[in-house]
Amino acid sequence: MSATNAATAGAASSSNSERTETRPQKITTFLWFDNNAEEAANFYVSVFKNARIVGISRYTEAGPGPKGSVMTVGFELEGVRYTGLNGGPTFKFNEAMSLVVHCKNQEEVDYYWDKLSEGGQTIECGWLKDKFGVAWQIVPEVLLELIQDNDEAKVDRVMRAMMTMKKLEVKGIEDAAREV
Repeated sequence: MSATNAATAGAASSSNSERTETRPQKITTFLWFDNNAEEAANFYVSVFKNARIVGISRYTEAGPGPKGSVMTVGFELEGVRYTGLNGGPTFKFNEAMSLVVHCKNQEEVDYYWDKLSEGGQTIECGWLKDKFGVAWQIVPEVLLELIQDNDEAKVDRVMRAMMTMKKLEVKGIEDAAREV
């Protein structure tokens, strides 16, 4: 039996006190943690203003985890559902999958960059790994708008500026777009 099937087979139904909603969105992101899915979900819920825990399932005697321990935790960030699994050390996060935070301004970029990188690792070009190893991209909306511009030279300047940054800076991106 695969690790995922074994984990799913050992799930107990969530009690009514642990489940606040039963209908998830059609597609959700499933994040495999070693044994700290609930801690991660609580951290993410503390970072995002529109966020909540939506349900917890626990291992039964038949599961690979200790009976009664958290198997999965469902959480919602800004209206998007995620599920964290305590699946053991088999799989690790990497940059092949990342979560993008779309930011209105530099204040939002700074907030999410500081919160999510705390205890983790800053990379470059707006990328970071949080303390759980999940990869994030903290991106100002202006960058996404500018890289779709029809002016190829402007797009090139913006991309070159972005490539020199760790945390993305709105002013530097806008200045690059205006250069001639």
